[in-house]
Amino acid sequence: MAGGGAALRRALLGARRAAGLRGAAGGSRAAMSSQSHWLTTEERNQVLLDLKASGWAELGERDAIYKEFNFKSFNQAFGFMTRVALQAEKMNHHPEWFNVYSKVQITLISHDCGGLTKRDVKLAQFIDKAAASV
Repeated sequence: MAGGGAALRRALLGARRAAGLRGAAGGSRAAMSSQSHWLTTEERNQVLLDLKASGWAELGERDAIYKEFNFKSFNQAFGFMTRVALQAEKMNHHPEWFNVYSKVQITLISHDCGGLTKRDVKLAQFIDKAAASV
């Protein structure tokens, strides 16, 4: 989606958020927990600038971010994936990923929130540090 597509995505995400707020009195624990992870418009704009500067791309068809990593060998790629997997498990936030030999492709999205959240940003920052240390 180009141009207006981003505005439409934000509007749909806002509608999802509003629907979550209209739940039963007090809302569910899962809804309240996921709401605390949402990014404000200002936060979103800033983190996307920072993430794009480090090679992450915003996906046009989904409210998600994507990055491809290339390592010297399968062992390096797998070691990197292991570090990320351990951190993802600690965070209870798991990436969508694909690996062929020394290439690792990662997409981050918070499925429970329907889009990009603070958890994705935190995991993306960890992923970048893990890749830099390989």
